[in-house]
Amino acid sequence: MEKLSTRDVLFPQVIIFADFGNKLHSKFVILIQNEYLCTLMKMLSYIQLLRPLQWLKNTFVFAPVFFSSNLLRGEYFWPTLVVFGSFCLISSSIYCFNDLQDVEADRQHPKKCHRPIASGAVSVMGGYTLMLICTIGAFALLPLAKSSNTPYLYIIIAAYWLMNMAYCVKLKQYAILDVSIIAIGFVMRVLIGGLATDIWISHWLVMMTFLVTLFLALTKRNDDYRLYEQTRQKPRISITGYNKTFINEATAIVASVTLVCYIMYTMSEEVIARMGTRYVYLTSGWVLAGLLRYLQNMIVFGLSGSPTKSLVKDHFIQFCVLGWIASFFVIIYL
Repeated sequence: MEKLSTRDVLFPQVIIFADFGNKLHSKFVILIQNEYLCTLMKMLSYIQLLRPLQWLKNTFVFAPVFFSSNLLRGEYFWPTLVVFGSFCLISSSIYCFNDLQDVEADRQHPKKCHRPIASGAVSVMGGYTLMLICTIGAFALLPLAKSSNTPYLYIIIAAYWLMNMAYCVKLKQYAILDVSIIAIGFVMRVLIGGLATDIWISHWLVMMTFLVTLFLALTKRNDDYRLYEQTRQKPRISITGYNKTFINEATAIVASVTLVCYIMYTMSEEVIARMGTRYVYLTSGWVLAGLLRYLQNMIVFGLSGSPTKSLVKDHFIQFCVLGWIASFFVIIYL
Protein backbone atom coordinates (compact mmCIF):
# COMPACT_ATOMS: atom_id res chain seq x y z
CA MET A 1 0.00 0.00 0.00
CA GLU A 2 1.37 3.44 -1.05
CA LYS A 3 2.28 5.62 1.87
CA LEU A 4 0.78 9.13 1.78
CA SER A 5 2.93 12.09 2.58
CA THR A 6 2.02 14.63 5.23
CA ARG A 7 1.31 17.17 2.49
CA ASP A 8 -1.15 14.80 0.79
CA VAL A 9 -3.00 14.20 4.08
CA LEU A 10 -3.18 17.81 5.23
CA PHE A 11 -3.86 19.50 1.85
CA PRO A 12 -5.76 17.05 -0.41
CA GLN A 13 -7.89 19.79 -2.04
CA VAL A 14 -4.77 21.75 -2.95
CA ILE A 15 -3.27 18.71 -4.67
CA ILE A 16 -6.48 18.00 -6.62
CA PHE A 17 -6.76 21.64 -7.67
CA ALA A 18 -3.10 21.69 -8.77
CA ASP A 19 -3.58 18.57 -10.89
CA PHE A 20 -6.69 20.09 -12.45
CA GLY A 21 -4.78 23.29 -13.11
CA ASN A 22 -1.94 21.42 -14.84
CA LYS A 23 -4.39 19.57 -17.09
CA LEU A 24 -6.23 22.79 -17.91
CA HIS A 25 -2.94 24.51 -18.73
CA SER A 26 -1.93 21.64 -21.04
CA LYS A 27 -5.25 21.83 -22.89
CA PHE A 28 -4.94 25.60 -23.13
CA VAL A 29 -1.41 25.31 -24.60
CA ILE A 30 -2.65 22.73 -27.14
CA LEU A 31 -5.56 25.03 -28.04
CA ILE A 32 -3.20 27.97 -28.55
CA GLN A 33 -0.89 25.82 -30.68
CA ASN A 34 -3.82 24.64 -32.83
CA GLU A 35 -5.02 28.22 -33.25
CA TYR A 36 -1.52 29.32 -34.23
CA LEU A 37 -1.22 26.44 -36.71
CA CYS A 38 -4.61 27.25 -38.25
CA THR A 39 -3.65 30.91 -38.60
CA LEU A 40 -0.33 29.98 -40.19
CA MET A 41 -2.01 27.61 -42.66
CA LYS A 42 -4.53 30.32 -43.51
CA MET A 43 -1.73 32.80 -44.19
CA LEU A 44 0.07 30.27 -46.37
CA SER A 45 -3.14 29.70 -48.36
CA TYR A 46 -3.46 33.44 -49.01
CA ILE A 47 0.22 33.61 -50.04
CA GLN A 48 -0.35 30.64 -52.37
CA LEU A 49 -3.30 32.49 -53.90
CA LEU A 50 -0.92 35.34 -54.79
CA ARG A 51 1.30 32.87 -56.72
CA PRO A 52 4.62 34.52 -55.75
CA LEU A 53 6.55 32.03 -57.92
CA GLN A 54 4.91 33.65 -60.97
CA TRP A 55 6.47 36.99 -60.02
CA LEU A 56 9.58 35.77 -61.84
CA LYS A 57 7.73 36.72 -65.04
CA ASN A 58 7.77 40.35 -63.95
CA THR A 59 11.58 40.51 -64.16
CA PHE A 60 10.97 41.46 -67.81
CA VAL A 61 10.55 45.03 -66.53
CA PHE A 62 14.31 45.04 -65.92
CA ALA A 63 15.09 44.36 -69.59
CA PRO A 64 15.36 48.04 -70.69
CA VAL A 65 17.63 49.08 -67.83
CA PHE A 66 19.77 45.95 -68.26
CA PHE A 67 20.30 46.30 -72.02
CA SER A 68 20.95 50.04 -71.72
CA SER A 69 23.94 49.41 -69.39
CA ASN A 70 22.22 51.24 -66.51
CA LEU A 71 21.34 48.33 -64.21
CA LEU A 72 23.95 49.32 -61.61
CA ARG A 73 22.86 52.97 -61.44
CA GLY A 74 20.49 53.72 -58.57
CA GLU A 75 18.50 56.42 -60.38
CA TYR A 76 17.51 53.78 -62.94
CA PHE A 77 17.31 50.72 -60.71
CA TRP A 78 14.91 52.23 -58.15
CA PRO A 79 12.08 53.18 -60.58
CA THR A 80 12.39 49.75 -62.21
CA LEU A 81 12.14 48.06 -58.81
CA VAL A 82 8.99 50.06 -58.03
CA VAL A 83 7.21 49.08 -61.24
CA PHE A 84 8.34 45.49 -60.66
CA GLY A 85 6.55 45.55 -57.30
CA SER A 86 3.52 47.16 -58.91
CA PHE A 87 3.37 44.47 -61.58
CA CYS A 88 3.71 41.75 -58.94
CA LEU A 89 0.68 43.12 -57.11
CA ILE A 90 -1.46 43.66 -60.21
CA SER A 91 -0.64 40.19 -61.56
CA SER A 92 -1.53 38.65 -58.18
CA SER A 93 -4.81 40.55 -58.32
CA ILE A 94 -5.51 38.93 -61.69
CA TYR A 95 -4.59 35.48 -60.36
CA CYS A 96 -7.13 35.96 -57.57
CA PHE A 97 -9.82 36.93 -60.07
CA ASN A 98 -8.92 34.03 -62.36
CA ASP A 99 -9.24 31.52 -59.51
CA LEU A 100 -12.58 33.05 -58.52
CA GLN A 101 -13.84 32.79 -62.09
CA ASP A 102 -12.64 29.21 -62.58
CA VAL A 103 -13.41 27.82 -59.13
CA GLU A 104 -15.94 25.21 -60.34
CA ALA A 105 -13.76 24.07 -63.26
CA ASP A 106 -10.68 23.94 -61.01
CA ARG A 107 -12.45 21.58 -58.61
CA GLN A 108 -12.74 19.06 -61.46
CA HIS A 109 -9.08 19.45 -62.49
CA PRO A 110 -6.56 16.88 -61.11
CA LYS A 111 -4.00 19.58 -60.20
CA LYS A 112 -5.90 22.84 -60.00
CA CYS A 113 -8.30 21.38 -57.42
CA HIS A 114 -5.60 22.08 -54.82
CA ARG A 115 -5.70 25.82 -55.43
CA PRO A 116 -6.72 27.78 -52.30
CA ILE A 117 -10.19 28.85 -53.43
CA ALA A 118 -11.04 25.59 -55.21
CA SER A 119 -10.00 23.56 -52.18
CA GLY A 120 -11.90 25.82 -49.78
CA ALA A 121 -8.79 26.98 -47.92
CA VAL A 122 -9.68 30.57 -48.88
CA SER A 123 -13.27 31.78 -49.08
CA VAL A 124 -14.73 33.56 -52.10
CA MET A 125 -15.03 36.75 -50.03
CA GLY A 126 -11.41 36.37 -48.94
CA GLY A 127 -10.37 36.04 -52.58
CA TYR A 128 -12.18 39.23 -53.61
CA THR A 129 -10.74 41.09 -50.61
CA LEU A 130 -7.19 40.07 -51.46
CA MET A 131 -7.79 40.97 -55.10
CA LEU A 132 -8.93 44.48 -54.12
CA ILE A 133 -5.96 45.00 -51.79
CA CYS A 134 -3.48 43.97 -54.49
CA THR A 135 -5.14 46.19 -57.11
CA ILE A 136 -5.08 49.27 -54.88
CA GLY A 137 -1.50 48.49 -53.81
CA ALA A 138 -0.32 48.23 -57.43
CA PHE A 139 -1.54 51.73 -58.26
CA ALA A 140 -0.43 53.15 -54.90
CA LEU A 141 3.18 52.11 -55.50
CA LEU A 142 3.63 53.96 -58.81
CA PRO A 143 4.24 57.50 -57.41
CA LEU A 144 7.27 56.08 -55.58
CA ALA A 145 8.99 55.63 -58.94
CA LYS A 146 9.27 59.45 -59.18
CA SER A 147 9.23 59.16 -62.94
CA SER A 148 8.40 61.93 -65.40
CA ASN A 149 6.21 59.35 -67.16
CA THR A 150 4.11 58.40 -64.12
CA PRO A 151 0.75 59.05 -65.92
CA TYR A 152 1.78 56.52 -68.58
CA LEU A 153 2.68 54.02 -65.87
CA TYR A 154 -0.89 54.25 -64.58
CA ILE A 155 -2.20 53.74 -68.11
CA ILE A 156 -0.13 50.58 -68.68
CA ILE A 157 -1.05 49.04 -65.32
CA ALA A 158 -4.74 49.84 -65.92
CA ALA A 159 -4.60 48.51 -69.50
CA TYR A 160 -2.87 45.33 -68.32
CA TRP A 161 -5.49 44.83 -65.62
CA LEU A 162 -8.42 45.39 -67.99
CA MET A 163 -6.93 43.18 -70.70
CA ASN A 164 -6.44 40.32 -68.27
CA MET A 165 -9.89 40.76 -66.74
CA ALA A 166 -11.30 40.33 -70.25
CA TYR A 167 -8.95 37.38 -70.74
CA CYS A 168 -10.20 35.66 -67.57
CA VAL A 169 -13.87 36.27 -68.40
CA LYS A 170 -13.97 35.51 -72.13
CA LEU A 171 -10.87 35.93 -74.29
CA LYS A 172 -9.02 32.87 -72.97
CA GLN A 173 -11.69 30.72 -74.61
CA TYR A 174 -10.32 31.50 -78.09
CA ALA A 175 -7.32 29.57 -79.39
CA ILE A 176 -4.30 31.60 -80.62
CA LEU A 177 -5.84 34.77 -79.15
CA ASP A 178 -5.22 33.37 -75.67
CA VAL A 179 -1.47 32.88 -76.19
CA SER A 180 -1.18 36.20 -78.04
CA ILE A 181 -2.64 38.07 -75.06
CA ILE A 182 -0.13 36.39 -72.77
CA ALA A 183 2.73 37.54 -75.02
CA ILE A 184 1.32 41.08 -75.21
CA GLY A 185 1.29 41.15 -71.41
CA PHE A 186 5.05 40.57 -71.37
CA VAL A 187 5.59 43.32 -73.93
CA MET A 188 3.70 45.64 -71.58
CA ARG A 189 6.13 44.69 -68.80
CA VAL A 190 9.04 45.75 -70.98
CA LEU A 191 7.29 48.99 -71.97
CA ILE A 192 6.60 50.01 -68.37
CA GLY A 193 10.24 49.30 -67.49
CA GLY A 194 11.35 51.66 -70.25
CA LEU A 195 8.84 54.38 -69.38
CA ALA A 196 9.69 54.30 -65.67
CA THR A 197 13.35 55.02 -66.45
CA ASP A 198 12.78 57.10 -69.59
CA ILE A 199 14.85 54.62 -71.61
CA TRP A 200 14.08 54.26 -75.29
CA ILE A 201 12.95 50.74 -76.18
CA SER A 202 14.03 49.37 -79.53
CA HIS A 203 11.72 47.46 -81.84
CA TRP A 204 14.12 44.53 -81.50
CA LEU A 205 13.43 44.21 -77.77
CA VAL A 206 9.67 44.39 -78.32
CA MET A 207 9.79 41.73 -81.05
CA MET A 208 12.05 39.42 -79.04
CA THR A 209 9.87 39.69 -75.96
CA PHE A 210 6.71 38.90 -77.92
CA LEU A 211 8.25 35.93 -79.74
CA VAL A 212 9.92 34.32 -76.72
CA THR A 213 6.80 34.55 -74.56
CA LEU A 214 4.58 33.36 -77.41
CA PHE A 215 6.87 30.33 -77.67
CA LEU A 216 6.55 29.64 -73.93
CA ALA A 217 2.76 30.05 -74.04
CA LEU A 218 2.51 27.52 -76.89
CA THR A 219 4.56 24.96 -74.96
CA LYS A 220 2.14 25.38 -72.06
CA ARG A 221 -0.77 24.61 -74.41
CA ASN A 222 1.04 21.43 -75.37
CA ASP A 223 0.92 20.38 -71.73
CA ASP A 224 -2.80 21.21 -71.56
CA TYR A 225 -3.52 19.19 -74.70
CA ARG A 226 -1.61 16.18 -73.35
CA LEU A 227 -3.73 16.30 -70.22
CA TYR A 228 -6.87 16.56 -72.38
CA GLU A 229 -5.81 13.44 -74.32
CA GLN A 230 -5.26 11.48 -71.11
CA THR A 231 -8.40 12.49 -69.20
CA ARG A 232 -10.75 13.73 -71.97
CA GLN A 233 -11.45 16.66 -69.65
CA LYS A 234 -10.80 20.14 -71.02
CA PRO A 235 -8.32 21.99 -68.79
CA ARG A 236 -9.40 25.13 -70.68
CA ILE A 237 -12.09 25.80 -73.30
CA SER A 238 -9.59 27.01 -75.92
CA ILE A 239 -7.91 23.59 -76.00
CA THR A 240 -10.41 22.42 -78.64
CA GLY A 241 -8.72 24.87 -81.04
CA TYR A 242 -5.42 23.03 -80.69
CA ASN A 243 -4.09 19.60 -81.45
CA LYS A 244 -0.70 17.95 -81.05
CA THR A 245 0.41 18.49 -84.66
CA PHE A 246 -0.56 22.16 -84.71
CA ILE A 247 1.12 22.89 -81.37
CA ASN A 248 4.37 21.15 -82.33
CA GLU A 249 4.57 22.87 -85.72
CA ALA A 250 3.55 26.30 -84.38
CA THR A 251 6.09 26.01 -81.57
CA ALA A 252 8.86 25.01 -84.01
CA ILE A 253 8.00 27.93 -86.31
CA VAL A 254 7.99 30.47 -83.48
CA ALA A 255 11.24 29.05 -82.08
CA SER A 256 12.89 29.39 -85.51
CA VAL A 257 11.66 32.95 -86.01
CA THR A 258 12.78 33.82 -82.48
CA LEU A 259 16.30 32.55 -83.09
CA VAL A 260 16.63 34.30 -86.47
CA CYS A 261 15.26 37.54 -84.99
CA TYR A 262 17.70 37.31 -82.08
CA ILE A 263 20.70 36.78 -84.38
CA MET A 264 19.60 39.73 -86.53
CA TYR A 265 19.27 41.80 -83.35
CA THR A 266 22.79 40.95 -82.16
CA MET A 267 24.30 41.80 -85.58
CA SER A 268 22.33 44.97 -86.32
CA GLU A 269 24.37 48.17 -86.68
CA GLU A 270 22.01 49.95 -84.30
CA VAL A 271 22.73 47.50 -81.46
CA ILE A 272 26.45 47.40 -82.18
CA ALA A 273 26.62 51.21 -82.05
CA ARG A 274 24.60 51.46 -78.85
CA MET A 275 26.52 48.74 -76.98
CA GLY A 276 29.89 49.67 -78.41
CA THR A 277 30.85 46.12 -79.34
CA ARG A 278 30.42 43.63 -82.18
CA TYR A 279 30.51 40.59 -79.92
CA VAL A 280 26.87 40.51 -78.85
CA TYR A 281 26.25 37.76 -81.40
CA LEU A 282 28.27 35.40 -79.17
CA THR A 283 25.27 35.18 -76.82
CA SER A 284 23.22 33.45 -79.54
CA GLY A 285 24.52 30.03 -78.52
CA TRP A 286 22.81 30.28 -75.13
CA VAL A 287 19.52 31.18 -76.79
CA LEU A 288 19.73 28.25 -79.21
CA ALA A 289 20.58 25.80 -76.42
CA GLY A 290 17.72 27.08 -74.26
CA LEU A 291 15.17 26.80 -77.08
CA LEU A 292 16.31 23.28 -77.96
CA ARG A 293 16.13 22.17 -74.35
CA TYR A 294 12.63 23.54 -73.99
CA LEU A 295 11.55 21.74 -77.18
CA GLN A 296 13.15 18.56 -75.86
CA ASN A 297 11.22 18.87 -72.61
CA MET A 298 8.00 19.41 -74.53
CA ILE A 299 8.29 16.81 -77.31
CA VAL A 300 10.51 14.10 -75.81
CA PHE A 301 9.91 14.24 -72.08
CA GLY A 302 6.47 15.87 -71.96
CA LEU A 303 7.67 18.24 -69.24
CA SER A 304 6.69 21.61 -70.74
CA GLY A 305 4.09 22.61 -68.16
CA SER A 306 4.64 25.91 -66.45
CA PRO A 307 7.55 27.96 -67.87
CA THR A 308 8.21 29.31 -64.38
CA LYS A 309 8.52 25.83 -62.89
CA SER A 310 10.79 24.78 -65.76
CA LEU A 311 13.04 27.74 -65.02
CA VAL A 312 13.14 26.85 -61.32
CA LYS A 313 13.60 23.07 -61.69
CA ASP A 314 15.47 22.45 -64.96
CA HIS A 315 19.20 22.83 -64.29
CA PHE A 316 20.10 22.89 -67.98
CA ILE A 317 17.75 25.81 -68.65
CA GLN A 318 19.05 27.54 -65.53
CA PHE A 319 22.60 27.11 -66.85
CA CYS A 320 21.60 28.59 -70.23
CA VAL A 321 19.83 31.57 -68.66
CA LEU A 322 22.69 32.31 -66.26
CA GLY A 323 25.23 31.86 -69.04
CA TRP A 324 23.30 34.24 -71.28
CA ILE A 325 23.00 36.86 -68.52
CA ALA A 326 26.67 36.50 -67.57
CA SER A 327 27.77 36.82 -71.22
CA PHE A 328 25.72 39.96 -71.70
CA PHE A 329 26.97 41.38 -68.41
CA VAL A 330 30.58 40.87 -69.46
CA ILE A 331 30.00 42.32 -72.94
CA ILE A 332 28.02 45.36 -71.78
CA TYR A 333 29.42 46.22 -68.36
CA LEU A 334 33.06 45.10 -68.44
